[in-house]
Amino acid sequence: MKQLLILAVCLISFSIFSQNEKIDKLTVQIAYLNADSTKVDMSLMLINELYENKDFSKALLYINETSKLSEDLNYIKGQAESSYYRALIFTERNDYFNAIDNYNKSRNLYLKISDTLGVAKVSNSIGLIEIKRGNYKVGLQNSLSAIDIFEKQYLRDELSSAYNNLAEAYHKTNQTDKAIEYNFKALEVRKQINDKEGVKISTKNIASLYSELKEHRKAIEYYEKALDILNPKTDQDLRGEILPKLGSEYLRFNEYDKASEYLVEGLKYNREQNNKEGLLRALNAIGHLNLQKKKVKLAEKQLNEAYKIAQKIDNKTELLENYKLHIALDSTRGYYQNAFFWQNKFYNLKDSLSKIDQPVFPTDLEPIDFIENNSINKDSSVNGEQKFNVTSTTVTNPYVLYGAIAAFALLFGLLIYSLLKTKAHKEALEKQKNILAEEHIRTEAILEQTHHLEEVNQVKDKLFSIVSHDLKDSISSIKAFLDLLKEDSISKDEFYELIPELSENANNASSLLFNLLNWSKSQMQNLEPKPERFNIQDVFHSKIALVEQKVEDKRIVLIDESQNDFIYADRSMVEIVIQNLITNAVKFSRTGDVITISNQDVNGKSLICIEDTGVGISKGNIDKLFAAHKNFTTAGTKNEKGTGLGLSIAKDLVELNNGRIWVESTENVGSKFFVELPKRAPMP
Repeated sequence: MKQLLILAVCLISFSIFSQNEKIDKLTVQIAYLNADSTKVDMSLMLINELYENKDFSKALLYINETSKLSEDLNYIKGQAESSYYRALIFTERNDYFNAIDNYNKSRNLYLKISDTLGVAKVSNSIGLIEIKRGNYKVGLQNSLSAIDIFEKQYLRDELSSAYNNLAEAYHKTNQTDKAIEYNFKALEVRKQINDKEGVKISTKNIASLYSELKEHRKAIEYYEKALDILNPKTDQDLRGEILPKLGSEYLRFNEYDKASEYLVEGLKYNREQNNKEGLLRALNAIGHLNLQKKKVKLAEKQLNEAYKIAQKIDNKTELLENYKLHIALDSTRGYYQNAFFWQNKFYNLKDSLSKIDQPVFPTDLEPIDFIENNSINKDSSVNGEQKFNVTSTTVTNPYVLYGAIAAFALLFGLLIYSLLKTKAHKEALEKQKNILAEEHIRTEAILEQTHHLEEVNQVKDKLFSIVSHDLKDSISSIKAFLDLLKEDSISKDEFYELIPELSENANNASSLLFNLLNWSKSQMQNLEPKPERFNIQDVFHSKIALVEQKVEDKRIVLIDESQNDFIYADRSMVEIVIQNLITNAVKFSRTGDVITISNQDVNGKSLICIEDTGVGISKGNIDKLFAAHKNFTTAGTKNEKGTGLGLSIAKDLVELNNGRIWVESTENVGSKFFVELPKRAPMP
């Protein structure tokens, strides 16, 4: 009865606190077993479950207990399995020395009881860890010895791991055909055991290997197969890797539409995921595409961005590709000095990579004894009577001595002359190098200025387009009203009725010109911030006063939750931003809606929030808000008009002051505009 009660309590406890029913069941069963081999076997089953659930600390506790019990019982299989699981956990923790030590103990114990499957299992694990460490020969030997046993017993899970190990080792040792063969074997087994993640990896690996072999159609086939089976939610890194690679494969066949489709998607996807590796590959590839399509300016922008990322994350392979593309870019534009600069970088990096990337296999060669060989050569000379007695020759013929001295003097003179010539040549080269470097800097400056002028010109065209449309509407309306008044065509009552509309049109024109002026200044880079410390609450109060009449007309509830807080920025710029955000909140709020203005300290910066319960913004429109080239604007709740430039200006002004601005919004629920600004001057 007592045992039943204890068992019931245990079952209740485990059902409450455990998340794995099988672990709970095994734990309870082990508690009531006698200390014999059956308890060891069941403990090993529990250890396996804990290992699969990555509960390594708890697994190690049971491993230690099981190992001790196995030793007391002289149960060798239990000792071998305990050491094996301990080694697996050390491997997960990247503790190589303890892992190898326990693998070797486990294998020796399996050998004692002639457990070939156990030996193979350990050998495969050692193969994996050695391959990861770069010891390819040892890794290959272990994995190959394990595969024979796995294949005979058709152990598919073990075969999957072993095939994959071998494929990786063959790839690292530049045996690409063998790597493809074992990747296909791994793929077939992984399909049979329904290992979905393994199937994705093997398919992607096969595509990459075909690309290395320059079998690009096959590479495309397997990249597309891999892409088809990816889960967009869980396989983001893999998708970000494959998209630019697939686009690059199509680019090799000048299939620009297909290449562009995958490269643009890959670029956008990796930006969204902030995947630097994927973004680098995508920028290099799409820069290559635009270079082939003669879009030189766009290609330059993309390749320069890729160059910065490659340096930052130290991806030497993609950096090498970037150098090659920069050579092609500058050669296309006729900037041969720049191309020469990139070419030097390309070959220097290529040489260093060729030395690093080649795997070296240990060999058991007998060293050559140079001393012994030299002795033999000397002896053979003596025995062959081939010695040359300089002294005796010179004594018997003094002209030879004079000739030798003259020849030596001549050679010495030539050597001095050569050294002086080399020094002068080196100095000339150094001088030329400095001239080229200066020329490169000047060229870069001119290019940057040209690019900036092109952008300014585009902005100018856009602004003229906006002005010609919006100002025409507002001023035409005002002129029509004044003509009616001039001709006495309206009564006094009609005059008063039209005054609000006239005022609204005048305000629209004024707002447009105000925003246009600030926008033009910021785009022409003449707007330099003059930061100072000031109380942000004072700005809130002054800007709230400007909208009081509008708030009252629309019967909006405006809540001021601001507090005293000093920020470090250009006050006039911040005032423009705050005024724009508050005006927008009023514009898009309905009768009875609430606007809340607040600020708080977050991580040493001032976080400003302008929140409203107005009409909100759809997801499709959020991305357009801060983009000047979109000229995005919508009418307010009382048909108030806008220029579409206010938030673009706000973004520029905030960023000029080392801050950032963003929005969170739900349609028909409301919007929150956040502005983060520094509270003190940056450290020098």
